[in-house]
Amino acid sequence: MVEGILVEGLIYSILALGVFVSFRVLDFPDLTVEGSFPAGAAAGAVVAQAASLSPNAFIKALAVPAGMLAGFLAGGAAGFVTALVHHRLRVPPLLAGIVTMTGFYSINLRILGGKPNLPLITNNPMLRLARSFMGGVLPPECSLLASCMLVCLVLFGLLDLFFHTEIGIAMGALGDNENAVIQAGIQPNRLRTWGIMLANALPGLSGAMAAAYQGFADVNLGQGVVAAGLATVMLGELIVHSQFIGVQLARVFLGSIIFRALMYAARSWGYVAGITPNDLRLLTALLIIASVAISRYGRKQR
Repeated sequence: MVEGILVEGLIYSILALGVFVSFRVLDFPDLTVEGSFPAGAAAGAVVAQAASLSPNAFIKALAVPAGMLAGFLAGGAAGFVTALVHHRLRVPPLLAGIVTMTGFYSINLRILGGKPNLPLITNNPMLRLARSFMGGVLPPECSLLASCMLVCLVLFGLLDLFFHTEIGIAMGALGDNENAVIQAGIQPNRLRTWGIMLANALPGLSGAMAAAYQGFADVNLGQGVVAAGLATVMLGELIVHSQFIGVQLARVFLGSIIFRALMYAARSWGYVAGITPNDLRLLTALLIIASVAISRYGRKQR
């Protein structure tokens, strides 16, 4: 039970990192995640399966990193389309995201070969590697948790390093004060495009990992993930207050684990209060509202 909550929390924390980048760093309300997440799941599953069936031993050995990279790039491509629509056609961020999300539903169907889902039960190289990651030293569940922790630690380190570079600092400034970025001689549209691509590439990677964990890739995997990502980010902000980017990234992981634990509790023991699995999205919405209300009350008190 605990291992499952932690694994789910870590996998979906990567998605929440993308939501954090778009909503908090760039101040760009982006709904593309509902298209980039299943795009990553579809691309990751198809590429990993194809590579694992290759007669070439070298390609077969690269099945897992190739699948993860495919998910990352598919999500980034969705972000690029949104940025292109927003900048070239002057479409508002929300509408640009909706347009891309809608179009990627059909693209995801094409990636999956015209089928709405792709089962991974018989050929799931990512999950197989994750369960045997420690070489049999640990049980499969603990090995799976260790592999997810390793991926998240690597991402945390890379993102923390990136946001301390000149480009990363400029990207953070872009969300706060675009004029300051322009005065520094940086082209804001190009910088925002890279940011939107990163904000959707991370959910794409998360989608590839989620598909492997759940045992299938589905075009409807993206439903409700923006709300879940926002709830995760806000829960982390509610618990840990900091202006340091490293702490802000770390609290996304914490918020994701807490959110998944709350959802698990609602599924397992919610019947006591008359809560059914059909109410989980309502609970997510209430969590977001409660987080906003508590944080605003806290600001007034300070």
